[in-house]
Amino acid sequence: MARKVLVVEDEAAIRELIALNLRMGGFDVVEAGSAEEASQRLSIGVFDAAILDVMLPGRDGFSLCESIRRQNNSIGIIILSAKGQEQDKIRGLSIGADDYMTKPFSVSELLARVEALCRRVGRSAPEAPEEVSRIQSGCFVLDKKSRILYKNDSPIDLTQVEFQIMELFFQNQGVALVREKILEGVWGKNYFGDVKIVDVNIRRLRMKIEDEPSNPQHILTVWGYGYRWNG
Repeated sequence: MARKVLVVEDEAAIRELIALNLRMGGFDVVEAGSAEEASQRLSIGVFDAAILDVMLPGRDGFSLCESIRRQNNSIGIIILSAKGQEQDKIRGLSIGADDYMTKPFSVSELLARVEALCRRVGRSAPEAPEEVSRIQSGCFVLDKKSRILYKNDSPIDLTQVEFQIMELFFQNQGVALVREKILEGVWGKNYFGDVKIVDVNIRRLRMKIEDEPSNPQHILTVWGYGYRWNG
């Protein structure tokens, strides 16, 4: 079945260009010209990914991203904007976007990122025995079958990207992972974006799993290198 992608862009020419190339790439595409129209589309359909322009009439793409993420942690989200400032990228990623691209952009690169994002979102649960599909680390349990992280038996809502980062940590407990390895392991070898996307997601993860995010005990920073998981 074709992956379903929502393209939210108020400039018709850009929206149609993105939609055309996605359809040529085998995706099922639904278009929306505003946040309000996008919300209506989302309320009646299930999507694998959404591409959100920031500068929309009425509610902007950041607000739409937050709204989508509050209701759905599984959908992949790419923020697309003419704003290239660092704070805009960080804001987009901090509120739940999985990726961020700046206009003008390469259509082929956007297509590659959507394909990679849909592969992550659509990863099938393993058909392994229960003891293989659940990994324990201290008070945490990572259930790869349901794709849920538990802390002291309480579920923690994670996006698919956050879950994959945790999966990488659990597979490398106590090992210092360089940022580039995390980037490659989660976003793929051919990812063109900034390695800082790792830092933003780590910050977001700490807010969810640490008792005191400002004094983390589980996701530890290895200064000048990367991060290490301490269960």
